[in-house]
Amino acid sequence: MDALLAFSPILLTIVLMVGFNWGAKKALPLSLLLSVIVAYTVWEIDIFHIMGYSVFGFLKALDILIIIFGAILILNTMKLSGAMTTINNGFSGITKDRRIQAIIIGFMFGAFIEGAAGFGTPAALAGPLLVGLGFPPLAAAMVALIYNSVPVPFGAVGTPISGGAMVTLEQNLSNIGANPDVFKMALTEWVAIPNALVGIFIPLLGIMVMTKFFGKEKSIKPALAAAPFAIFAGLAFSIPYVIIASTLGPDLPSLLGAFIGLGIIIFAAKRGFLMPKTPWDFPPKSEWAANWKSKESTGDTGEAKMGLAKAWMPYALIAIILVVTRIPSLGLKGWLASQTLTLSDIFGIEGLTYVLKWAYLPGTIPFILVAVITNFVYKMPMKMVVSSWKTTFKQITGAAIALLAGVAMVQLMLKSGTNGAGMDSMLTTMATAIADLSGNAYPIIAPLVGVLGSFMSGSATVSNLLFSSLQFETATILGIPQVLIVAVQSIGAALGNMICVNNVVAVCATVGCIGAEGTIIRRNAIPAFIYYLMVMVIVVILISSGFNPLPL
Repeated sequence: MDALLAFSPILLTIVLMVGFNWGAKKALPLSLLLSVIVAYTVWEIDIFHIMGYSVFGFLKALDILIIIFGAILILNTMKLSGAMTTINNGFSGITKDRRIQAIIIGFMFGAFIEGAAGFGTPAALAGPLLVGLGFPPLAAAMVALIYNSVPVPFGAVGTPISGGAMVTLEQNLSNIGANPDVFKMALTEWVAIPNALVGIFIPLLGIMVMTKFFGKEKSIKPALAAAPFAIFAGLAFSIPYVIIASTLGPDLPSLLGAFIGLGIIIFAAKRGFLMPKTPWDFPPKSEWAANWKSKESTGDTGEAKMGLAKAWMPYALIAIILVVTRIPSLGLKGWLASQTLTLSDIFGIEGLTYVLKWAYLPGTIPFILVAVITNFVYKMPMKMVVSSWKTTFKQITGAAIALLAGVAMVQLMLKSGTNGAGMDSMLTTMATAIADLSGNAYPIIAPLVGVLGSFMSGSATVSNLLFSSLQFETATILGIPQVLIVAVQSIGAALGNMICVNNVVAVCATVGCIGAEGTIIRRNAIPAFIYYLMVMVIVVILISSGFNPLPL
């Protein structure tokens, strides 16, 4: 019963957004209210702690809003300057085929940004770029989210593993005398292998969803026509991804795998290798359904008055800065992360401290920084610069309510372990109930625990912090290989990015289709379920065969 009550705010979110197609800014405040009621009446959390956790959530939402603001500002700057028109023309030189553009930008470029920055940055960048190339905003949002899955376990230079799973597993490994470094390498390898096997087909799955929902044909057949190139792209990423994970650890598989893969598929596309014979495009804009379009005016698109290299300069600069500032050995990461604004003991609650790492947030460095640099490089008139900022502020207001409510609800559920009833937190209660009900079928359920964590928190790292220890202990009790179970926790946390509330709200804000969040979650649940089934089959076969990569 406790687990059902803990799940009720999530269930309300799903019912309102998916079942009744409510927008997030209407549904999430109600879900927050329900979580407050449950926390007060069942978990017996006093009102000051509830208010403190909620305010902490509002402040944490600021982190996401800054990222969104920066991503939209870059897009508006490039649109008004004419850079986006130039890029669009440049892509026509490689291919006019929207399927191939989606794979190059949404999958491979998005994977590179995930490997460098993570935390919702890829969809915030790839979605607007696809819109700038002529994609319907709703299609761009869906594709960007579907593709932001395979690289996620090693996103932000390995943070979900090094800063997530391994942090919470330290005590578990210490209790049994296991070597953390050996476990970390084995975990990295067995996150990569099943994920890469599925990842070979994810580029194809993404364009299947795109042609089914946004093509004149309303069919997956146009996607199947591009299957050779899509699978080739999946291999171009997955092979270096596994090799790097198995040899170098969790920091660089997504970053270098995407960098290598991007070069390979652009080279192949330019030479027509495995390319579909007939280019595919969306219907004319006059035939687009109302919910395909942006609900926000993003300003006029300027004329193409610059070379292709100059037009791409902002994105190239973003990628370089992300890499340089995210690799610890280069020295900048620690310095930027130390530049903080701190609010301690919120509502008098000891230890409840909000830290805004303003310099380390991708929204400020590089997004806003690069937007300012771009103003000078493109020699934009002050009137145009002011217009880009005004338009960006206008666009972000729609996402603010949803994010404030959604993140506050998550923080309340995360921190509900401190309560008067002596109960575990709401999220731990849910996960434990799932584990208890599953028994020997636990390998089937384990990925869903990871999905639950990222669905609510918007972060694979947070999901791993919450549930890796639970997954390890459950696997130990059931006599199942711990490495494989923690690996599917990480993979589940990654695939949850396709449908997690925070990421969906964020990408809808960046492309201007606020209010379509329920549609995206409902549709993206299909590829997410397929992804889950494929991973589950691989892991069940491994466990059923008696395979254990690291007996403990």
